[in-house]
Parts: sequence; structure tokens; C-alpha cells
Amino acid sequence: MLRKTRIVLAALFITGITLLFLGIGHNWWGWMAKLQFLPSLLALNFAVIIGILLLTLLSGRIYCSVICPMGIFQDLVLWIRRKGGEKMQKRQARRIRKLKEQGSDARITVRQYTKKFEYRKEHRLVRYSVLALSVVSIFVSGQMLIALIAPYSAYGRMVRSIAATGTDSMTLPLLVTGLLTLVIICLCAWRWGREYCNTVCPVGTFLSLFSRFSLFRPVIDESKCVNCARCARGCKASCIDFKTHKIDYSRCVDCFDCIETCQEGALEYKYAGFCKCTPKDAGPAVKAGADSVDQGRRAFLATGVVVAAGSVVHAQDHMHGGLAEVIDKKTPERSERLVPFGAGSVKSFYDHCTACQLCVSACKNGVLQPSSDLGHFLQPYMSYEDGYCRPECTACSQVCPAGAIKPVTVEQKQTIRIGVAKVNLDLCLPAQGKDSCGNCSYHCPSGAIRMVRQQGSRNQIPTVSEDRCIGCGACENLCPSRPISAITVDGLSIHRNA
Repeated sequence: MLRKTRIVLAALFITGITLLFLGIGHNWWGWMAKLQFLPSLLALNFAVIIGILLLTLLSGRIYCSVICPMGIFQDLVLWIRRKGGEKMQKRQARRIRKLKEQGSDARITVRQYTKKFEYRKEHRLVRYSVLALSVVSIFVSGQMLIALIAPYSAYGRMVRSIAATGTDSMTLPLLVTGLLTLVIICLCAWRWGREYCNTVCPVGTFLSLFSRFSLFRPVIDESKCVNCARCARGCKASCIDFKTHKIDYSRCVDCFDCIETCQEGALEYKYAGFCKCTPKDAGPAVKAGADSVDQGRRAFLATGVVVAAGSVVHAQDHMHGGLAEVIDKKTPERSERLVPFGAGSVKSFYDHCTACQLCVSACKNGVLQPSSDLGHFLQPYMSYEDGYCRPECTACSQVCPAGAIKPVTVEQKQTIRIGVAKVNLDLCLPAQGKDSCGNCSYHCPSGAIRMVRQQGSRNQIPTVSEDRCIGCGACENLCPSRPISAITVDGLSIHRNA
């Protein structure tokens, strides 16, 4: 029953989160993205952080098998392998039976197609080295490492790299990074099960510091165990040592497969105690979990506080947006980057963004694009070459789970200034007497641009009222000048109220 319940909940979560990255149903299941641990940590969403930690202390790493989309995706890969292996085993059995019935003297080679795991010791040095590097990268602006290995963000890039293929929103860095991540995760899961979660993933390692103390755990009853090894062979976390009846609870992801597999009823998910001392009837497995408490306590004290304080991450994406033009425009040089309404400032945006691509998938105007520069690798930036940020759209601010973009209403958006437009008269068609354009003035939603008569000429040129300009980019996008618009928007490092 536990396993079936987990599978149903996991299916709901991965379906909802996948649809979010496809730009579907943000109003219905957007809350699922806000339950992800690392984005919640960056957004200082203490209710979610405390909830996940309490859940881990209560029942182990349920988060990794039910809520985390990357963990669920690996389970899906393993399910495909298991079903494929069972089918191959049955086909082999039928072939062997047929040969025997025919009395064939041919030498029969029996192959094992179903995946069988075995207990492996924890790669402690690698686990905590990666966690330490992740923490250090937070404080030294090494955003690329976090952006690449964070499970939620990595899953988002995998989905976006497939969904955006062949569309205007696809960029080469996103395609390469997403597909490479997909291949690596699939190969690791196919070969080693949940090794990524228990060796590379910083969230998994951090939660393992708490899962060592979990109150409810899978417990082996030694009096019932017949050492058949079914539980160990089916454990995708490779954390069950059936020979000594020990379970490494820091790596157990509570998939409950072992309980389902055990035909003797020797495995049970039950209360096993919180502290180092274990009940007499708790069984050897609980004692094994308690043996690791001292070492886990050291890691918890040394690393846990630092990680909890590390709520700053950098990354960035370089993208190209929305409405296709007859002649492509080039990105102008800007004195400051443009970041979305609700970000507050350039620094705050890049300090919190995990490059998960959720805002990119939500942007229907093609303004948000993933960056290819190493300083903000794969974090979104705003581009007005093919679209502009429509004043009535607040989609990106509603879906960001990391607090990089705070929620804003349509009314609030009208009063926020993220940039200011500037005119290059050398490129402006009316200023050069080539046309009486005025596109920028006609389409400015805030009325910040007016056409005024040029001194000593009958031509009218655009002028910008900086106090009224909000930086939406409508003027830049709709300017007919090519390849660089005659009017462009420079970002403001700190956003202001108009």
C-alpha cells in the first residue's frame, strides 16, 4: 500500500511539473514548483523549507521519491529497464524451452537481462566534496556548478531542451546542456540506480543529514529474514546490506520497493526511534542506522548550518524571443542587463535564479531567453529583438519558485521601471529624413515617447520622458531600423517606481 501510494503521488508531481515546463497549467499546479527545496531555500520560503526538513526527520527522504522530479524521472528510467528486462527474460526462457523440446544439442547461453543491484558503501568523500563545492560556489559566485547539478533546474532544462527544439526559443547552449544532462542521468540510472541522488545531488546529500535521524524507517526483522537478498537486489539506492541486516538510512529514498519485494515479511516501515540509543525490539537495521549517527552529527553540524545560510545562487540564460521579424535584429549593447519586472534589481535576480527555465516556458512573448555567457550560464535575460514585455503579462512573476522574480499584479507592473529607452538619431529614420515613422511613439504603452519637431527641420524625432518610461521594450521591438533598433532600452541596476 505504501509503495502504491508513493507511485500515485509521484506520478501526479512529475506530470504537473513537466506540464509547467511546457507552459501548461501554471494556475493549476504552479504550487508544485514552489515545493522544490533549493528554489524555496533561495526564496527564503521558510514554511516549505521547514516542512521538508520535518518530513525528512519524520519519515526519511520521501521528498526524493515523491516531490523531486529528477528523482521520479530516474525511477521511471529504472521501471522501463525492469519491464524491458523482464520481457527479455521471458523471451529467453521461451527460446530455451523450445530448444529443449526439440532436443537440440546446441550450447545454451543464459543471460541475465533484469537489473540486480547489490550493496555498495557510501561514497562519502565524493558526496560531501560536491556538497562543499556547492556551498563554496554560492559564496564565490560559481553559479554554473549549482545551475548544472541542482535536480529541479536540471530536470527543467531537460524538458525545455526537448520541448523547444525547432522553435524560436531554442538556443544551442540550452539544447546541448539539456540533452547532455538527459543522456547522463539516463545512463547513470540505467547502470547504477539512484547513484546521482546519493553521490552528486547536493539536495539529496543535505537531506541525508536529516534522514539519518528519521523516526519512521524500513526495519529488518532478523528473526524473519532468510538472507534471500531480494531486498538488496531490488534496492536502487544500493543501501541494504542483507548479510549484516543493515540499512544506510542516509541513502534510502523510501521507495518501499524492498518491503514489497520481501516475501517473508521481514521488512517493515515503522517507528524506529529518533536518538542514538535504539529500542531493544527495533532490530539490527535500526542499530545500523544508529551507528552512523555520530558521523552524521558531525557532518550535520559542519555542513548543515553553512548550507542553510547559503541562500544565494547565480546563473543566467541568454535567449532570443517571440514575434518573428522579416529581417532579424541584433542585440544592442546595453549599459546594464534587463531583468524582469518583480526582480527588484539585477543583483537580486541573479543571486536567486537557479536557471530552471520555468519563467522562460511561461513567457509567451519570447522575451526571456537562456544566456550562453559563463558568468550567468543558462540564467534568463530579457531580449527585445523578437518581442517585448507586454504590460498586461505577469506570467513569469507568478511561476518563479526561487524568489528571483517576486509576484506582481498588472497594476503594480505599470509603476515599475526596469529600464529606460534612449534614441540613436544616427539610426532613426525620421531624423535622417528617410521616413515619417513614429512607431515608437504610437506603441509606447506608458506614453513616455513623443514625436517633436527637429530644430531647423520639418522632420519629427522621438524624445523619451525618462520618468515615464518603464523599459518594456515595445519601442525597441517595433522600431523598423535594422539590424540595430534606433531606440533601445538600457536596464536599471535597481528597479524604481515610475
